[in-house]
Amino acid sequence: MAASDIASHWCQVCCKSRVGKKGIVLAHYLGIDIGTSAVKAVIVNEAQDAVAEAELALVVQRRHPGWSEQNPQDWWRAVENVLDELRTKVPRVMPRIEAIGLSGQMHGAVLLGADMQPLRPAMLWNDSRSGAEADGLARDNPGLASIVGVVPMPGLTAPKIPWLARHEPEILEHLHKIILPKDYIRLQMTGECSTDMSDAAGTWWLDQARRNWCDAALAATGLTRAQMPRLVEGNAEAGHLSRDLALRWGLRPGIPVAGGGGDAAAGAVGIGAINPGDAFLS
Repeated sequence: MAASDIASHWCQVCCKSRVGKKGIVLAHYLGIDIGTSAVKAVIVNEAQDAVAEAELALVVQRRHPGWSEQNPQDWWRAVENVLDELRTKVPRVMPRIEAIGLSGQMHGAVLLGADMQPLRPAMLWNDSRSGAEADGLARDNPGLASIVGVVPMPGLTAPKIPWLARHEPEILEHLHKIILPKDYIRLQMTGECSTDMSDAAGTWWLDQARRNWCDAALAATGLTRAQMPRLVEGNAEAGHLSRDLALRWGLRPGIPVAGGGGDAAAGAVGIGAINPGDAFLS
């Protein structure tokens, strides 16, 4: 229920409640989760009741042992389909939606060219091909773990870049931006290229204390800040829904799309594990 967690959190933090004369909750919020196995969408009201849900299964491509990939365009087509379904299910609710929250699988590398189109399939969190590159980053940058908050592992975003440099250098020659899976959906919805702090923290590139990109970590993988998305807080406005998409789904044009969060962070919010000392097992 990561999508509903983000939608509800956005509701509580960023929007004013509006309740009808008989206590009927009028405001609704749309959460979209880009999972590994499915795209899920849920509409919740201010009482955090699920009003309508839809989902569509996804397929993981495994072209070689250890590889795990998906086409970002497949995520977007799935989002289009589930929101089309929600409009059919609850057409009168759609105009009441006040904001959209995004969550999704973490650590994936969505590589965009200058036209903001994917250069190759996204390499996912459970892709293990970059084990040697992760070991190299750890060996050559022993002091960075305390800054970026995590040791490099094959599933993280950063080790995938030196693997590409070794095996698919033509991709990096045309790399304009690198973003996370849920942020590709934001790009399609709003035209904005941004990510939130929780997803950024899972890349190995975020200076977690400063809440900003770490130049040393980026340089270790041959990247610069210019290739990174804008950083926003999860409960901040990170763009506004385009007019064409709003008309397609019966939504109000320009409603805000929140920064959102990685699925692990959204799950923590959903179960209330938000205080120092709290923990949960996934």
